Amino acid sequence: MSRTYRYISGDSHLEVLPDHWLPRVPEQYRDMAPHVIRMPDGGDAWVVEGQPFRQVAFDLYGGKGREDWFPWGQNYETTPGADGDPAQRVRLQDEDGVDAEVLFPNQAAGPNFWRHIRSDDVYRAVIRAYNEWLAEFCSYAPDRLLGLALMPMTNLEDSLAELEQAKKLGLAGVVLGTFPSGKGQATPADDTFWRAALDMQMPITAHQEFNREGKRGGPLMVYPRYPKDWDSRGPNADLAFQMNRFGRLGSLNAIQLALDGVFVRFPELRIFFAETQIAWLPFFLEQADIRYNRHWYWAQNILGWEPLPQKPTDYIRQHCLWGFQEDRVGVELRHHIGVDHVLWATDFPHQESEFPHSREVIERVFAGVPEPEKRKMVAQNAIDFFHLDAEAGA
Repeated sequence: MSRTYRYISGDSHLEVLPDHWLPRVPEQYRDMAPHVIRMPDGGDAWVVEGQPFRQVAFDLYGGKGREDWFPWGQNYETTPGADGDPAQRVRLQDEDGVDAEVLFPNQAAGPNFWRHIRSDDVYRAVIRAYNEWLAEFCSYAPDRLLGLALMPMTNLEDSLAELEQAKKLGLAGVVLGTFPSGKGQATPADDTFWRAALDMQMPITAHQEFNREGKRGGPLMVYPRYPKDWDSRGPNADLAFQMNRFGRLGSLNAIQLALDGVFVRFPELRIFFAETQIAWLPFFLEQADIRYNRHWYWAQNILGWEPLPQKPTDYIRQHCLWGFQEDRVGVELRHHIGVDHVLWATDFPHQESEFPHSREVIERVFAGVPEPEKRKMVAQNAIDFFHLDAEAGA
């Protein structure tokens, strides 16, 4: 029998100490794996070789109460919902009135920070260890703990290997930190990953946006040709940059995917950008259209970019989904985005969360919204995107 959900958080987090998955890392790599230390102010911080300590206070709220929480000095030990076992997590869902959570990893000191590990062998081992631990964690209640496997930010071969592993482990989907090839722009090689994910029916997500640190911060697009002095012209000489002038988290990646023709080649592909909020989207899409109409001519003549059958924003509207928490204005503007393309979330246990008062948040944010539309945003869209054997209940 299929399950009935009233509320699914499309973006929650597992803020956990590395102790859980560290035993799964090969022994010769463990000393180089991330670890956590206690700071003099009582807060916890992650350590990766060669990097400054990464404190995690903003990620450790867990419903402590605004009067008792500060953006420093927070630790896992004193944060409800952080570093607990799966039985505790299910109890906390019940307390908050949430039926299931899509579980992204640690945030501030998570996958982006782990990529600073110098050895790719160690880094890959850490990613694999986390995913294996995650599958075991979620197996306690697989209909309520919807874990997302991390994809390595190295190269296409590693991404494909971890995609296959995620499918074998039975995880709910994958979260990309970069384009599948490990780069900051779409490349032809990525098509192998998109095709494999569709064949496996593995949902693809990104938490806010792809990482563009260091060498990934180069060109936004791969064009058929470049003028000799293109490198000296700066970002204005890039169609993706021009379209994204008024965008926010995730918008650049959506534009890159659209301009590259990924959604033309893979019409069934959809990507969920979590925790972006949504009120900005109608303005962004309008401005992106205006700027596209102003700039595509020179991009075609100078860079050899060929216009797509539809406007790039048409593909973004059709293929991208967006996550939000308490965004009443965004809900009011839902028809300018598409009711089928937004997922509500709690962001527990981060400071964006109102745990254990998510039901009150839902009442405020969705007041006056017709029940069928509300049901899509708080449950049905997540059910459809993550291929759950379920239906949304009233």
